[in-house]
Amino acid sequence: MTGALPWLDPGDPFPQPGESWDAASPMPGLLAAGGRLDVPHLVAAYSQGIFPWFSEGQPILWWCTAPRMVLPVTEFRLHHSLRKTLQRFRAAPGREVRVDSDFSAVIHACASTPRAGQSGTWIVPQMVRAYEQLHAAGFAHSVETWVNGQLVGGLYCVALGRAVYGESMFAHTTDASKIALAALVALCRSQGVALIDCQQNTGHLASLGAREIEREDFLAHIAMAQTLPALDWRFAPQCWDQLLLRDDAA
Repeated sequence: MTGALPWLDPGDPFPQPGESWDAASPMPGLLAAGGRLDVPHLVAAYSQGIFPWFSEGQPILWWCTAPRMVLPVTEFRLHHSLRKTLQRFRAAPGREVRVDSDFSAVIHACASTPRAGQSGTWIVPQMVRAYEQLHAAGFAHSVETWVNGQLVGGLYCVALGRAVYGESMFAHTTDASKIALAALVALCRSQGVALIDCQQNTGHLASLGAREIEREDFLAHIAMAQTLPALDWRFAPQCWDQLLLRDDAA
């Protein structure tokens, strides 16, 4: 549907996800504007499949896209080149995956790293502050690629129970963000997480196994997943077996 965009005052409930603008509108998936970007509002939004996305100078914009792009963790495409990269990374000294060791550095790098075809970032300072607070509250996490004591890539995500919502990645060296994503997939596989939300359809994510599902199916999934116990956000080297050994046997 397309109509007047609801304006939210702080404390107002979000509209129902099905009320977002449809494919015929200029901004498909847009649900509402306004409100507040803080921990209670972000938790309420993500629990309903809603996420913020806006640029500098815009009001807070809330989205619930349909269909929804997700990465089923059992369908992650471990291409031959990435498999070799992970095997070398796992075997080499001074290379490790860390979780939540420097969330602030990760989100700032995601905000500041140039991206092909983009002149700016949606991770504006207001967004950075809000997700740092969400991390402090235990609902946002970073998966980080470290080489010789240097952070070279990573990603951050939101998690409610075992509903995991991917946000953004960065890489300062080749494949550093893919290593972090592979680590997140391995961590999710090891703890029974079925899907990682990707929000938007991109060719890069599709090449790694992400695909679109109906919004109703996505909402049903997160409603169930967020009632389950929270993940153990620790990455042990044995987690790589979830990818390398399983896919060898497949």
